[in-house]
Amino acid sequence: MTTYERFDRMFTHREADRVPIIDSPWAGTIRRWQNEGMPRNVDWADYFGIDKVAGIGVDITPRYEQKVLEETDRYVISTTPWGVTLKNFKELDSTPEFLDYKVNTPEAWADAKARMTLEDDRIPWKMLKDNYERWRAEGLWVQANFWFGFDVTHSWMAGTETVLIAMLEEPEWVKDMFNTYLDSCVALFGRIWDAGYRFDSINWPDDMGYKGTTFFSKEMYRDLLRPVHKRAADWAHERGVYAHLHSCGNVMTLVDDLVEVGIDCLNPLEVKAGMDPIGLKQKYGDRLTLHGGINAVLWDDRDAIVGAIEETVPVLKENGGYIFSSDHSIPNSVSLENMKAIVETVKQAGRY
Repeated sequence: MTTYERFDRMFTHREADRVPIIDSPWAGTIRRWQNEGMPRNVDWADYFGIDKVAGIGVDITPRYEQKVLEETDRYVISTTPWGVTLKNFKELDSTPEFLDYKVNTPEAWADAKARMTLEDDRIPWKMLKDNYERWRAEGLWVQANFWFGFDVTHSWMAGTETVLIAMLEEPEWVKDMFNTYLDSCVALFGRIWDAGYRFDSINWPDDMGYKGTTFFSKEMYRDLLRPVHKRAADWAHERGVYAHLHSCGNVMTLVDDLVEVGIDCLNPLEVKAGMDPIGLKQKYGDRLTLHGGINAVLWDDRDAIVGAIEETVPVLKENGGYIFSSDHSIPNSVSLENMKAIVETVKQAGRY
């Protein structure tokens, strides 16, 4: 079967030849695998014989000036199109440091919003022309990468503390940010769709939890975020495609709402934060496709990860509705031999 065929069966809760296998290795992980024998001129997914997803992105930023403010042997400090001053370290797999946010008041947001115009060059037309037919010929799953919600607003534009306080004290400002982001995505991806470039799902990152709990209450979710999630899911369903949400951390308390608004697939089911993939399968298995749920902390211990896969995947794959991956991404502690064992084990345990 092709990736498209496997994904289609998982989203419609039917069995396939095996569960789809996808993931996101860190740059340092790829470097390690190459040093351990993986050819440098080969796509890592092709090397391991797993599935491939093609993503389409658009530019909804305010297009603030990007410039380098400082560079040393270790880091670069620069400004982003979102108005953030960012310190990026040159070591592989490092985490950037967010130094300053331009858009940290309703007044600053008004300026940013006025700049979020919808010119046609915000769409990657050449990339689509050069690749779309090949994606379809190769049987890839094609997803539209939307960009809206709590996570990307606080992390890439306004700052976590600012947004969390505003959710309590200035909720109308927050709602306007969430909805403007989504409006921009809908407008630009609508043009892509109307031009004949069809996608199979929309996917967006909206991390709403951390270890043990969510950033905000269920009531706040229902007031501020749920309507935006529902609008996105409805837009997808009107076009016959699926709504795929990535939300790190523990969001167990929100899953009832996510299913009700029409989320078709939830990722990454972060076990180390307190998510319960098997419990989710038992309660929502006929309505929600599960993606992930395999603890990334175990992946450097061959016996532990093989055991976890053999225990978990046969349960999650029942009647379709499961996509295999780690519960976040593949860290650079995972050796080439471990990854080979992981893929081989999933192909056995995930076979129908």
